[in-house]
Amino acid sequence: MKELRIHGRGGQGSVTAAELIATAAFAGGSYAQAFPAFGVERRGAPVQAFVRFSNEKIRLRSQIYEPDYIIVQDSTLIHSVNVFSGMSGEGIAIINTERKKNYDLPAGAKLIVIDATQIALEEIGLPITNTALMGAFAAASEEITLEALKGAIEERFPGKLAETNFAAAKRAYSMVAEGAV
Repeated sequence: MKELRIHGRGGQGSVTAAELIATAAFAGGSYAQAFPAFGVERRGAPVQAFVRFSNEKIRLRSQIYEPDYIIVQDSTLIHSVNVFSGMSGEGIAIINTERKKNYDLPAGAKLIVIDATQIALEEIGLPITNTALMGAFAAASEEITLEALKGAIEERFPGKLAETNFAAAKRAYSMVAEGAV
């Protein structure tokens, strides 16, 4: 079993991202589970969302404390939340930021820094980064395919909204797959 923890703020689409990643994993033949964790339920408050992937049925129902993958939608959270807690040296962290810094990752963990906000602004017209980060995750982890992600996005969003969100996901996927980040 592999596990993903998404850190974001209320209103950024962390829960939607988890659901769409799980939908894409299921479409690809894996068992998948997605669920959120909320503190104060308000826009801008720190939130977490979780996804599990497995080739076998998932019976575990706890939060994820030792993730294989981490997505950070808002890099300012790194200063107030220990987003890398429990991550192993074999994990992958994807951070939405425009500049690479020295983050306190476990030794050996892979860091992917991508400006998902800029991608979202250019492709969607809004600073909603979740689909761009899902594309980056698909390329980095290979837990989901781009085609399955496209299907999940089209199932969730209507018409033009699906097109622009998939364009953001595809662009981020290509950047990570080509090593451009």
